This record gives sequence, structure tokens and C-alpha cells, in this order.
Amino acid sequence: MAYLCTKFSPMKRVYQVAGHRFAVVMPDNHLAWSEMKPYEPFLTDNDSDLVFSAEMIDVMPDTTDKQKVTVSCEGPDMPRVELYDWQGQWLLEIAPLLEAPVRAYLITDKSFHMCQFRILGSMRFSLNTIIMLMFAFTTAQKDTLLMHSSVTVKGGRAYLFLGKSGTGKSTHSQLWLDNIEGCELLNDDNPVLRVMDDGSVHVFGSPWSGKTACYRNVDYPVGAIVDLHQAKVNSIRRQSLLEAYVSLYVSYSGYRFIKEMADGLHVSAEKIVGTVPCYTLDCLPNADAACLCYNTVAQ
Repeated sequence: MAYLCTKFSPMKRVYQVAGHRFAVVMPDNHLAWSEMKPYEPFLTDNDSDLVFSAEMIDVMPDTTDKQKVTVSCEGPDMPRVELYDWQGQWLLEIAPLLEAPVRAYLITDKSFHMCQFRILGSMRFSLNTIIMLMFAFTTAQKDTLLMHSSVTVKGGRAYLFLGKSGTGKSTHSQLWLDNIEGCELLNDDNPVLRVMDDGSVHVFGSPWSGKTACYRNVDYPVGAIVDLHQAKVNSIRRQSLLEAYVSLYVSYSGYRFIKEMADGLHVSAEKIVGTVPCYTLDCLPNADAACLCYNTVAQ
């Protein structure tokens, strides 16, 4: 995938997230490295068995013959990712908002193992989006789900809070921290669920934690998964397997229309909901909701 001759001294750094290693290659003096500080807890010297390698380029090739496959965007204030088929490879064009101009390009082989990227602006957003996409794509068949969730730890077990954007996942985590002794935050936006070799389910910290600087390279067994819904009265109930699957389905990253990826995500989700108790919490943003949730799912 060498489209041009680079004129810089490349620097390669390897990171390990949820047991999966990947490499990022950029000019050694590039300002983009200053945006990689959240990744530093995940640095490793082991560069074997990489799930992907991502290299920065300074000029894009001519992609005018690209063929659009799909566009994904969850709302006007959410990132837009356009996927194209281009010369037997995938081309992704990424914008920070639905109507915003493209700020990053990603070219990858169809297996998502090797990629090159070009950043035009919004450096932290672009880097995080590129790396998160590649991570989600390449681990989809490895019993791994990159989640949209806030995670709180209590008593050596982790509790994931799911829900649509604006539901109050971070707020509910903070209510646990404020009202339940011994709680700590693991991740506030994009933790990683993984089914371990022994069949247990663990959640891992990641370099991606939204607006909260919580980049912890640790993992815990999952005690429960809770799907939050705003309500006028606090109530909680155990979900059926189908309900739990749907809650998980709308909360993890990955392209479902690529069959191999969709199959891997499906298998992982089935294993997780068959192992981890899942709940629906209708709640107010108050201490009583946190205590009700904790007393139900952690006992």
C-alpha cells in the first residue's frame, strides 16, 4: 500500500488494548504525537501479532473512481463516516459532524490489517476515530466488542451503563462514585468487552474515554450490564436474553453489512448476554437510582 515516498523519519509505536496490539506510524516530530498522550498507558515493546498497523501519509492518491458503499451518522451532532470501495480496498472519509467537511481519510485493505491515513484537521478527533474504527473492525472476530458505555468498578467487579447519547450514563456513574463507598471509574465512553479463553467476560479500560480523562490499562470481570432509560420513577428489572442482546447490539461499534464482521460481533454478543446478567433501569438522575441499581445488580 505504498502510494508515495515519505520524506520524514517515521516513528512506530505499539499499543495494547484489551490484549490486542496495534501499531501507529507517524513522522517522529509530528504534532499528532502530542494528541496520543491518552495512549501512553497502553504502550508496549511487544510488536508481534498486530491486529493492524496504521501509517500517516502526507498526500492522498487520486480516488475519484471510488464507489460509495454506505454512510453512517447517528445524528447531526455526531461524526459522519462515508465508506467507499476503491481499487479493491476500503476508503473511509471522516467528518466530525453530519454537515461538516471531511477532515480525515483512511485507506485500508479489505481485511483491515494495513492502513494509511491522512489528517486535514481536528487532529485528536481524527486520530481517535481512525484508531477506534480500525480497532473495532479488526477485533470483531476475536470475541471483542468496543462499547459505548460508562463503567464503574466496585468490589473487584465492573458494571457497564448503556444508553442513547444524553441518557445519563456518565451521570449515573458519578452517582455511584458519590453515593456508594469504594467505587471507582474505569472508563466513561468507550471501554472494551472481551470474552476470555475460560468463557468469563471482562471489561478493559481504553485510550478513549470521551470528555473524561480516564485512560486506565486495567480490566475487571463484568458484574452486570445495565441499560439506562430516563423516567419519572426509579425501577429496575432483569432483561430477557433477547432484550439484553438488543441493548448490546445498539451499543457496540462495527460494520454489520460486512458478513464476517457481523458474524463475529453476533457470536461475541451471544456469549456475553448468555454469561452476564443484564438489566433495564428506568431512572431519575439521583442518588436513589444509584443505590437501587447497586443493591440489585451487585448483591
